[in-house]
Amino acid sequence: MSSQALRDLVSVVRDIVMRSWAMHDLSTRWADELVEFLLAAELEDLVMGVGVLRDDDGGACGGVVGENEPFVSELLSSLSITVADLQPHQVHSFYESVGHMIQAEPLPAKRDEYLRRLMDLPNQKWAEIIGQASRSVDVLKDQDVIRTVLNILQTNTSAASSLGTYFFPQISLVFLDMLTVYRMYSELISNSIAEGGPFASKTSFVKLLRSVKRETLKLIETFIDKAEDQSHIGKQFVPPMMDPVLGDYARNLPDARESEVLSLFATIINKYKIVMMEYVPRIFEAVFQCTLEMITKNFEDYPEHRLKFFSLLRAIGTHCFQALIQLSSQQLKLVMDSIIWAFRHTERNIAETGLNLLLELLKNFQVSEFCNQFYRTYFLTIEQEIFAVLTDTFHKPGFKLHVLVLQHLFCLVDSGALTEPLWDTSTVPYPYSNNTMFVRDYTIKLLGSSFPNMSVAEITHFVTGLFESKNDPPNFKNHIRDFLVQSKEFSAQDNKDLYAEEAAAQREQERQRMLSIPGLIAPNELQDEMLDS
Repeated sequence: MSSQALRDLVSVVRDIVMRSWAMHDLSTRWADELVEFLLAAELEDLVMGVGVLRDDDGGACGGVVGENEPFVSELLSSLSITVADLQPHQVHSFYESVGHMIQAEPLPAKRDEYLRRLMDLPNQKWAEIIGQASRSVDVLKDQDVIRTVLNILQTNTSAASSLGTYFFPQISLVFLDMLTVYRMYSELISNSIAEGGPFASKTSFVKLLRSVKRETLKLIETFIDKAEDQSHIGKQFVPPMMDPVLGDYARNLPDARESEVLSLFATIINKYKIVMMEYVPRIFEAVFQCTLEMITKNFEDYPEHRLKFFSLLRAIGTHCFQALIQLSSQQLKLVMDSIIWAFRHTERNIAETGLNLLLELLKNFQVSEFCNQFYRTYFLTIEQEIFAVLTDTFHKPGFKLHVLVLQHLFCLVDSGALTEPLWDTSTVPYPYSNNTMFVRDYTIKLLGSSFPNMSVAEITHFVTGLFESKNDPPNFKNHIRDFLVQSKEFSAQDNKDLYAEEAAAQREQERQRMLSIPGLIAPNELQDEMLDS
């Protein structure tokens, strides 16, 4: 492409961009595609101002063609004019899109300068509000001010979503003041609910305050999620949040607790893993007991807290298992009770999260020094509870995970890894030669009480088959499925959920076959799959 052609192309593209913004017709996805187009056309250096282009012979031609300043710099120079007539959501899209352009700048100093200029307008307004609040906190109670604070936070979130790690200077600038506002608004919410009762949480004033709190949490979570895995970021931002965020969650009334606190700390632990080990006891203390009391009264209240709570618990179990080992026996019992409660839940996402967490804990405890102690306490309870949901027609979607848990238990008990008896030697009337014999006998009695219409011989045959097929996952699963389908409880049911894994595998096999033949799958369907992934 010639220099003149490049000059004309940039001029046309810039004209389209500016007219689109002026018409309030900018979408984030469109802007992202524009940036990708410029990069694909080897215009990155032109956009960012380095000024290295290719001439007709493929050689480098120095200088910026027709440019007094880089495109992104020109956008930032006219920032106030560009956003003046835009609606808030359009401003947020603009900030996210320009963030993508800044993120592509290779020079750190130039990138930080662009970021400072991008955030200059919201930062000026933020500083003005914080300055007024330092003289009189009543300023922060004005609903127009609250809406402005919310808009500033949303603008920051949009920029953070595209800038990732490079948003660090900006969030560092506003972080502590942001937590101060968070704490104050939390106190206002609690006071309003305490004075006005549960109805107060439905008022427009309290809803607006909670929107600010949630956006604060969303901004922090977005930055941590998008930033590179650098432990110093976690260590810098987590300690200041302990009291304003975690302590606030623990102190608040149930109706004033934000579920985003749970998802934020799940994101933090998933991101920084074992580095967060020292903070787990404080996290556990702040959110565990009070959240359990909220969600275990029934299966309906606080739906957002339910899934996020178990996602947090799974993050701790996966990445900070040693912290769970250090819990007291009573605290560990609470953890296990909550997991059992989760997979009893009829909400599929919650049940699956609980079952996955259970599987991870079982595997971790198996290789820990507390293997005998843990399984002696919980083996029979887990087996009983898993068989309860397995044979309950309301929990058929969890069949695959039920089978995996049972397979783990039967493989473990028959491996000899458990060197202490699972039965209570002081109450069992006669001793068993090993744990396998005990579990076999216990399972026969357990299923006999659950399936009174089946003979002892049928149940014994089923249990024997469990031990014989435990090392062959497909046969183990088929053996359990056949037993369920033949039972009176399942025989009149639609049991397609029991075959969901096989159906999914068959669909994937057919999809791969179609992919191997050009034209059988439309390009737009492939693009949608790529976006979903």
